[in-house]
Amino acid sequence: MALRWYSTVVESTDHRALARWWGEALGWEAAYASDLEVVLVPPWAAEFSGSLPFHRVPPGMVFVPVEHGKSGKNRLHWDFAPHSSDDRDAEIQRLVDLGARIIDVGEPAEATWTVLADPDGNEFCVLSARDQ
Repeated sequence: MALRWYSTVVESTDHRALARWWGEALGWEAAYASDLEVVLVPPWAAEFSGSLPFHRVPPGMVFVPVEHGKSGKNRLHWDFAPHSSDDRDAEIQRLVDLGARIIDVGEPAEATWTVLADPDGNEFCVLSARDQ
């Protein structure tokens, strides 16, 4: 028996705004929204709704409200990669134009990834382009 990765929960002082930002950044859709949470899922999840076995359903992202701001570096972060047919630098610029910031967390000069922070300061990486 194995667990299913059901979702990643992100706390925010403005959970609706941050969910909208990540929805735009990833091209994901809000499956549910309330004062207590906003759930984002990949658009292809609806295509397979009910037809995939429980353990094969893709995870979502859940944004929940909190009253405190982020403090300190995340101990867990997302890694995203563009396809080799995509322009990685253009994708990073698109994220910056949406409101992300490029940040320095002490990565080595030869790093093949770029560290960014979303509008709430949550760190994530854009990796080198790849095919898989």
